[in-house]
Amino acid sequence: MGVAYKDYYKLLGVERSASKDEISKAYKKLARKYHPDLNPGDKSAEEKFKDINEAYEVLKDDEKRRMYDQLGPNWKDGQQFTGGPGFENFNFNFNGAQGGFSGVNSDFFEALFGQMGRGGFGRHEGDDPFGSFQSGYSRRSRRGSDVEAEIDITLEEARRGGTKQVTLTGGGTSTNLQITIPAGIRDGGKLRLRGKGNPGNPAGDLYLTVRYAKHPVFRVDGLDVACDVTLQPWEAVFGTKKRVPTLDGDVEMNIPAGSSSGRRLRIRGRGLGPATGRGDEYVTVAISVPKPEDLTEEQLKHWKALAGQK
Repeated sequence: MGVAYKDYYKLLGVERSASKDEISKAYKKLARKYHPDLNPGDKSAEEKFKDINEAYEVLKDDEKRRMYDQLGPNWKDGQQFTGGPGFENFNFNFNGAQGGFSGVNSDFFEALFGQMGRGGFGRHEGDDPFGSFQSGYSRRSRRGSDVEAEIDITLEEARRGGTKQVTLTGGGTSTNLQITIPAGIRDGGKLRLRGKGNPGNPAGDLYLTVRYAKHPVFRVDGLDVACDVTLQPWEAVFGTKKRVPTLDGDVEMNIPAGSSSGRRLRIRGRGLGPATGRGDEYVTVAISVPKPEDLTEEQLKHWKALAGQK
């Protein structure tokens, strides 16, 4: 028994000279219109949806379209109706014995409507543009897409770790989350919060990229931190003890005699990173030199003596 001839061009509402792009646009418009989820219980829409899928499967493929144009109703004789290049994993099952369309692999819709998730429908990759399949169609749970965001933490938080309350905003809503920051986390490190991404079954994950906030005292160089200590000239000459800041609080540091401006002194293990490979803190000496107008007569006399002046 022969297969009834169908005018695929008429089904899609395009001319026989239509380009691939015109065929694709016409198909997507009709697929959205007749999708069974948008027409529950409507057998005619279901059949129409089946027909336009069949038409598009042929007309989008150069070889099948050529055979169809040349052979007309006999083009499918002895041929298995399968997907063309790029659709090898898509499953089309037109089962007339059961009274209509029996299933479409949902990967097909991912390929067909995937670009909508990147701007057309405002959805994320992995979402089903029509919701779950109904009306006898196969159903497959769709995992919610992951979400990425950045958070700023202080250097103290990076060194010690702990919990932090953050507020994420998007889509006109705000979400408050309490996150755990591992001690020693690096700048650019990622935190994964399972199930805190876009909704789905299951929900996607939330990935937070950690950024070090600018610090009022310390500069960061990899895992090392640096700060400055200011000395009076006589402190630089004779040496002294100074309290200097660290990420764990102030410590007393011995400044060797004869320390010139720009000298770097190291405090081991007071930098960033995990306990097994923590960086150091470097303290740079800066010597404060008074202005002559700020000196008393007696002080000015001593400075001139040091300079060999009268």
